[in-house]
Amino acid sequence: MTVGVVVILVCLFVGFFVYGLSKPKILSDSELKTNGTFLFKNPRSFKAFTLLDYNNQPFTSANLQGKWSLVFFGFTYCPDVCPTTLALLNRFYQQQLEGDYAEDLQIVLVSVDPARDTPEKLYDYVRFFNKDFVGVTGEFLDLHRFATQLNIPFSKTPGGGENYTVEHSGNIAIINPNGHYMGFFRSPIDLSQLNVGYTSIRATR
Repeated sequence: MTVGVVVILVCLFVGFFVYGLSKPKILSDSELKTNGTFLFKNPRSFKAFTLLDYNNQPFTSANLQGKWSLVFFGFTYCPDVCPTTLALLNRFYQQQLEGDYAEDLQIVLVSVDPARDTPEKLYDYVRFFNKDFVGVTGEFLDLHRFATQLNIPFSKTPGGGENYTVEHSGNIAIINPNGHYMGFFRSPIDLSQLNVGYTSIRATR
């Protein structure tokens, strides 16, 4: 075997090794569950709903079709979980822009505090984290019905006047381009969980 052939073989070996390291790991459904990503056997369709986005435009099931949506529930007065999660989602979204799965991805924050979260307040709050994110609010009962369809409980903690907070789930709902609720990222959520889970879902569905 000549030196040239040996060099070529070594280069091929190194190339395959590097490719294997750089290629995203695709998880099975059971591995996804261990990773904190839960998928339903049968994605769930929504009952009709009408909310309001941060541009004062109607937000309906049509806004969840034709793209992959990650939906997080929170509020602008949230002291910790909400800003932390939105900052995390921004990092996740920025990383997706470098890959193959960002063009049809949208991140949506749905308010659980409609009394204080006007569209104008949501606009400034959400765009502080990322100008491409969408903020949604609406009437309390409409928000509650929508949250119930996504298995997101929330409740107002009593306080004097404006001095109250809202307890809510930290899960992130996953909605496919058909507008169907197909699963969720379970809280607490980290960047690796989002990246691996989302990549696996997009590569296999």
